[in-house]
Amino acid sequence: MSPMTPLDLATQRRRYLLPLLVIALVGCLGGCDSKPDDASLPSPSSSTTEARTAPAQPEGGAPQTIPLLPESGNLDAGTYRVLVKGYSAPFEITVPAGWSTDDGDGVAKDDPNHPDEWGVYVGWWPADYVPTDACAWEGALVKVDPSLKSFVDALTAQTSTASTPPVKVKVGDYSGLEFDHFVKGGVDITGCDRDKFCIHSEFSNECSRWYSSAAERETYRVVDLNGKRAVSWVVQFHESINPELTREARAVFDSIMFGPGN
Repeated sequence: MSPMTPLDLATQRRRYLLPLLVIALVGCLGGCDSKPDDASLPSPSSSTTEARTAPAQPEGGAPQTIPLLPESGNLDAGTYRVLVKGYSAPFEITVPAGWSTDDGDGVAKDDPNHPDEWGVYVGWWPADYVPTDACAWEGALVKVDPSLKSFVDALTAQTSTASTPPVKVKVGDYSGLEFDHFVKGGVDITGCDRDKFCIHSEFSNECSRWYSSAAERETYRVVDLNGKRAVSWVVQFHESINPELTREARAVFDSIMFGPGN
């Protein structure tokens, strides 16, 4: 199998256009236990409501112009504005040096200790379909309505994967829910459709977000934008990620701030 490259995750959502192309993805190191206490990815306490507030504007000056996130390429350290189709409000995200994007659907950074594997990723493309079983997902992608509850209920009820209990969070003026998502211990990926766990998709006939190994783990944040949900997630691809990179990825994820919308 070929090593994972920084294009692999971003191109998941485009592969439905190439049904004859088979792309092999590398298995990550180690396995994923179903116990939340074993996670390396930082996550909120089950009893804590986290508040995130917008940064203050400079005193005595005009508001700063925030550039749009490029569609692809390496990113300069700074804050970017992101417009997502279907979201009723734009958001801002802040990245340190060394991050990149492809298609504008997320931002990523490699782990220098593992040059042949991707390190961390923060994504936000549409998630309109959720299979009831992440392992047996072909022909079983179920449409979920635009509400926050519909997506959270579908993902946390998904079999072959497991979730930590969702906790309430606050993202600026908007409320939401946050939880970790991971593969259940003992589930063998080689028995799954196309050797992958399908988590959700923007398409009815093809998966656009999947795990290529049982070691992947995510934290999801689902925000209610005036009755319509906005979904973002931070991914850790394998368990041996540098802890400093994991904390950096969480800080990028936490920097997402939604602005006024319709």
